[in-house]
Amino acid sequence: MTDVSTDFPDNTDRRAIWSWALFDWAAQPFFTLITTFVFSPYFASVLAATPEEGQSLWGFATATAGLGIALLAPILGSVADATGQRKLWIFLFSIPFVICCWMFWYAAPGGSNSVAIALVAFAIGTLCIEVATVFNNAMMPSLVPHERVGRLSSFGWAMGYVSALITLAIALLLFSANAETGKTLAGISPVLGLDPATQEGDRVTGPFSALWYVVFVVPMFLFVPDTPARRKIATAVREGLSELAASLAQARTNRNIFQFLIANMIFKDGLVALFAFGGIYSAGQLGWGSIEIGVFGIIVIITGIAGLVLAGHLDDRFGAKPVILVSLVVLMICGLGMISIDRTTVLFFIKTQAAPAGAQFASLPEQMFIGLGAVIGAVSGPLQASSRSLLIRLAPKQHMTQYFGLLALSGKVTSFLAPLAVGIVTALSGSQAGGMSVVLVFFAVGFALMLSVQEKRAG
Repeated sequence: MTDVSTDFPDNTDRRAIWSWALFDWAAQPFFTLITTFVFSPYFASVLAATPEEGQSLWGFATATAGLGIALLAPILGSVADATGQRKLWIFLFSIPFVICCWMFWYAAPGGSNSVAIALVAFAIGTLCIEVATVFNNAMMPSLVPHERVGRLSSFGWAMGYVSALITLAIALLLFSANAETGKTLAGISPVLGLDPATQEGDRVTGPFSALWYVVFVVPMFLFVPDTPARRKIATAVREGLSELAASLAQARTNRNIFQFLIANMIFKDGLVALFAFGGIYSAGQLGWGSIEIGVFGIIVIITGIAGLVLAGHLDDRFGAKPVILVSLVVLMICGLGMISIDRTTVLFFIKTQAAPAGAQFASLPEQMFIGLGAVIGAVSGPLQASSRSLLIRLAPKQHMTQYFGLLALSGKVTSFLAPLAVGIVTALSGSQAGGMSVVLVFFAVGFALMLSVQEKRAG
């Protein structure tokens, strides 16, 4: 991981930097354990009537949260710019977030309200943590000099990746059990007396995520400097809404920022679909189960950490735009490689031998898939971190939180499009690979739009 003791000037408050980055560390289990690897598969395979219904309901909850983020994030961002006190807003949204995480425990198999509990907790929890992230991002310019923003952004993402690695390992090794054997990935019974029959190992990831957040978000509140209160909330709401309308108009008139936001919207859509369908695709094309997918996830996280360490230096030296462009090219190449693979085929037409029964990751297609996925992991984090640092370089300093709201808006407002396109093309073609090929189009369009974005601050 980036060594903050040497990467930032001597007068930098390193305690504040570490404390700021711990927000990403604190929030990450929600995305890793709830959204992707543990609770969402449990929801689709156990709580819902069928996996197809589960995926559909989970998608509706995701879309609902995305709509709420699209509406609230830029408005609250503009209000925070007017009032100051960004940490107060983080605190206010942290309370319902923690409650929602805890509620996942009560989504038990066979419960009359379990599906509703899970969906409401997921939608509201996602909304709250995403909005809180907008305010946390907006504190970055006050922590480091302008020329170190890229490194700080990558450092925050790297902290999140390390947290994802540790918490996923804890969940797979200690909590979640195989339905048939009742044993975890470590070959032991779940700790704390968790009952595999009622999926307590999967459900406990909710309270675990809540406790992890509460413990590790505290330093951010204690040690990260915040802007002082400037206006009362009622006045700030009026001014904030007025300034939001002005910033939207300004973004439209400032072609450079507007084009970046559109490009970000498109390639983030592709990234959302890539991760949303990655586990489903590997299960269908390679026949992987939860253990294989979990191990694959750990590999992707490890390479993501390595990529972020390197990308932070490249961002500060060459700029955020080159990092974004290179990341998109790599995603297109590796994505094309991954859709060329099935259990007995690589590169669309080269036939290989299937893996021996019971052998894990023994076939060439599996090994290529892991290799390509590892490279995708290495560039996905830098793509998002450099998008964050590029906005800081482009947006007017006095409206930083507001523009981070617009960044969140651009990353969420159409986040349903790529998954929807994948679903439609898959249904029409009858091919998982055909459906996933749509993701490459989103990356290509985002790349084309980014080519003419200039890395310079708006007046």
